[in-house]
Parts: sequence; structure tokens; C-alpha cells
Amino acid sequence: MKNIYIMGTAGSGKTALAVGLALQLHQHGYRVAYFKPVGHPTGVKEQHDEDARLMQEVLNLKHPLEVIVPFIAGPSYLSGYRQCEALERIVSCYRQVSAGADVVLIGGAAFPHIMGCWGLDAVTLAQKFDALVLFMIRIENDFSLDQAIFINSYLANQGIRVLGNVFNNVPRPLLAKTEGIYKSLLEERGYRTLGIIPQRPEIASPTVAEFYETLGGELLAGEENLNRLVEDMVIGAMTIESALGYLRRAPNKAVVTGGDRADLALAALETNTSVLILTGGLYPDVKVIARAAEKNVPVILVHYDTFTTIEKLAEISRRIRPRDQKSIALARENIEKYCDLAAILQALAD
Repeated sequence: MKNIYIMGTAGSGKTALAVGLALQLHQHGYRVAYFKPVGHPTGVKEQHDEDARLMQEVLNLKHPLEVIVPFIAGPSYLSGYRQCEALERIVSCYRQVSAGADVVLIGGAAFPHIMGCWGLDAVTLAQKFDALVLFMIRIENDFSLDQAIFINSYLANQGIRVLGNVFNNVPRPLLAKTEGIYKSLLEERGYRTLGIIPQRPEIASPTVAEFYETLGGELLAGEENLNRLVEDMVIGAMTIESALGYLRRAPNKAVVTGGDRADLALAALETNTSVLILTGGLYPDVKVIARAAEKNVPVILVHYDTFTTIEKLAEISRRIRPRDQKSIALARENIEKYCDLAAILQALAD
């Protein structure tokens, strides 16, 4: 049996890769299991790890969610379990999940360092499970490559075999640089690239539903359109004259503004807006709700101030839903089309 630990930072596409890889391995005759030692609750309404729920259904796993993801870690996890209890539970659940499998895909936490205080970070657990590592790189700028090289180097120093790196959700303007420069710099350091997956909004962009799950608040309009994609964001803390240019240029966007900014909210509703997020707990003018209803645009009222709302929005990333067959098919296609599946299969056969 082989273990593949899928690591990366938040939003790097670990789950999408796990889904696509699991389906490809299954097609090649492998019995595939999924395990996520450290999960996190989804937003304010959901206390289960959504990755586990997705993989449970995709792979038809019989184990309950609390076995597939034995530990849910929030920002104050040190106030909960004791360290020894957490480790014992993780190991016990891993044994249950891995029984009878040829390959166990191990999903990493949002960041590799999470639970490092207890020695339950992704690197330490990869050592414990003798896992090969696939590292997902979310490339935003040159610093992203610095981070990837740093983590690859750390893994190598810890004696962990890195199967390879996958650049995922690469923005179109960075594709040529990724292929011509970033990949070459990784190879010069001795680190292999197994894939460069271009950004595809239909699988990478979050939906309005994911904004609502993270922010909570009240849904004032547009409940039937929570599946809309959000590809951009505009913060409406400017004059209406200054805002108009941004509003017109940004497609499929979320507009965040104070509930008392009826002028800006109404202007946003006349452009390609996926969701209107009103802050400060201030109910908007009735004209805003009426126009949103006419345009079928969701309106979310939150009680946070604008700054706090923006901080929370940074936590949002696209999640593939168990019934989202289109996104599941795209995840599988990404592995087949953009990744070196043959190299992965060879590593499993060695």
C-alpha cells in the first residue's frame, strides 16, 4: 500500500486534485481510500469538513465522516483535545480507512504548518505515514515560487520523498511565466513539476453560496441564484464617480459596501454583479432590495464592518460539491490533460 499526501496552502486546489487523481487511479484498477487527519469546519453553518463529505461520496467510502477526518481544528484548537488523544485518534482512524486499500490519498490541512504545536503538522504526519508528497502551488507572484522552494527544501531535509509539484489554478497571464521560468527554477533546485493546470473559473471560482456560508448574515434577495460564480471583488468604499469604472470593468463580481450606500448598491446592480454584500448590519433602502429582486441578484446583509468582512472573504475558496458532476468531471480531466499521470503511476508501482 502507498500513501500520497497532498499538501498546499489554502486555495491551492488540494481537494480538486484529490478528486481527479482518485478517479484516475480507480480507473487504473487501484482501490483508493481518502483520509484527512486534520480538517476544519466550513463557515458558520457547517461543522463538518466538506472535503471528507465530497470524497466519501465520490469514492463510495463506507466509513463515517468522523473517521475519515478524525480531528477538526479551529483557530483555538489548543483549548480542546490533549495532544496524545489527538494523535491516538488520528492513527486509529487511519488504520480503519486504509484497511484493504492499495492507495490512500491523504488530504492536507489548509496550511502545512497547522497543528505544529502538537507535532501534527502535515510534514510530521507525512513522516509518520511514510507518505509520498504532492505539493500544490498556488502561483500568484514570484513569492509563491519562493514559498514552494522553501517547503520542498524543508521536506527534503526531513527525509520525505516529494513525488512532485503541481501548479494549480494558474491565471492565464502567468501561464507562460510558469512554464518558462517557474518550472525551470524548480527543476534547477532538483524539484520536479508534475503538472501546470490553468485557471478555469467553472472549477476555481467560488459561488455565492460559499460567500454566504462563510459570512453568515441575512439573505435579503436572490436565494435562487446562490450557484452564481464570483470571479472578482469590488470594495465600495469610494465615491460613486470613482466606483463606476471599477463596477463596469469587473464581470461576475461580489460588491462589498456599507448598507447605507444605496447609491453605490444601485449602481452595482446595473452592472454584471453576482452578489451584493452589505456591511455594518444596516438595512438598505427598499429600492435596493426591489432592484436586486428584479435583477435576481443575491443580497447578503452582514453585521461585520467592512474591514472585518474583507478579512473573512480571504478565507473563501471554491469547494466542489458531491452532486456537482460538472466540476468533478473537470477535476478528472485536469489530471488527464495537464498532469504527468504516468509518473505518479510509476511511483506507485516502485
